[in-house]
Amino acid sequence: MTERLRVVATNPAPPAGADGTAALTRTIRGALDRLRAFDRQRPRVWDALVTAFWAVAAVLDYTSGGWRNVAREVTAPEPLVLLMSLWFTLPLLWRRTHPLAVLLLMAPVSLVNIWTGAVVQAALLQLVPVFQIVLRSSFRTVGAAALLFVAPVLAGGVRIPSSWGQEVVSYVWGLVFVVLLGIAVRTRREYTEALVERAHRLEHERDQQARLAAAAERTRIAREMHDIIGHNLSVITGLADGGAYAARKSPERAGQALEAIGATSRQALSELRRLLGVLRDDHPDAERAPQPTLDELAALIDRVRRAGLPVRLELHGEPGPAALTPGRQLTVYRVVQEALTNTLKHAAARTAGRPSPEDARQPSLSATVALTYSRTHLDARITDTGSGAAPAANAQETPPPAQGIMGMRERAALYDGTLEAGPLPDHTGWRVQLRLPLEDTHS
Repeated sequence: MTERLRVVATNPAPPAGADGTAALTRTIRGALDRLRAFDRQRPRVWDALVTAFWAVAAVLDYTSGGWRNVAREVTAPEPLVLLMSLWFTLPLLWRRTHPLAVLLLMAPVSLVNIWTGAVVQAALLQLVPVFQIVLRSSFRTVGAAALLFVAPVLAGGVRIPSSWGQEVVSYVWGLVFVVLLGIAVRTRREYTEALVERAHRLEHERDQQARLAAAAERTRIAREMHDIIGHNLSVITGLADGGAYAARKSPERAGQALEAIGATSRQALSELRRLLGVLRDDHPDAERAPQPTLDELAALIDRVRRAGLPVRLELHGEPGPAALTPGRQLTVYRVVQEALTNTLKHAAARTAGRPSPEDARQPSLSATVALTYSRTHLDARITDTGSGAAPAANAQETPPPAQGIMGMRERAALYDGTLEAGPLPDHTGWRVQLRLPLEDTHS
């Protein structure tokens, strides 16, 4: 019971008549929306209806003699009164397309109307084009339109001084009201348009950010897939070639190569399963094991050695008290992995098929991985003894390694690092140099 009372207190019943008021408001708003939609679709029909309405009202004012109640000169020719009534109403057909021209067309008739003393009430329809001018034109044009509206009235007031207390004051107050109303409507319309434009801009920026985020994610996934598949397939290829060669002389070595191929394949499948599992939205139990770190660098180099590439690991300096962040360790790991993978591809290209006498004269291919710790940076230098002189012979200058080098540069740039790749100065091999700050250098 207490809980029920609390719910009633926090959600009080609407006051009597609130539902009816809301329904009436929705009905009026719906009718106005339909009217605006009809006006946007058929503007000429709406202009014709408005013009016809005021023309009929002006003619009825003439035929009923209502204009005589306010006329100063009752003896004014009736055909002139009818002509002035129609002259004030028919140009309203162009009130929205050419409001200033309509006002200019009405001004001489307004002067005649005041000057003769007929004071046709249809003369107040000049405020309709004035309202349109306030909505669409500059304030200088609004001032000119106001002067054009008031000038005939002031001229009539000079000729008939008694008209100042009625016609002139009523015309001026009508002008002030219409100008203020037009300014209010114009301000609200511009504010609404600004809100709509801002909403469209924000929607466009949101879609653009989503596209950029998707593109960045695709690039990251492609980079990870390239590192995982490219490296492991290169190791498997090297092991298979070595195993095929060893099978003819030492079956035991061939068996070891097959075991290494199985271990490398299982590791590649595990990494791919982890990467693809994270991408599945409908797989809440996806494996999210940590990414490789520098502690696994020795295992990486060991796999490359078993694939047939002699690799020497050199460590210079001591890591600082604060360990590298996981992202930086992954960057160093992937750069070393990519560089050794490219060297393996170069080794496979040199040993593919029957070795030529030129290949026999070249020194055996080997690689060196040197990590140098300083107080602020970590430098990773990966070199090999492949030929850097002939572009066609160097596998690292083919299109796939070029994509790999681009991925390495992107990884280094994520942490304000730099990466240089190219042949050694004496063209006796290839060099990949990574310089990575230990902490963020940007503010």
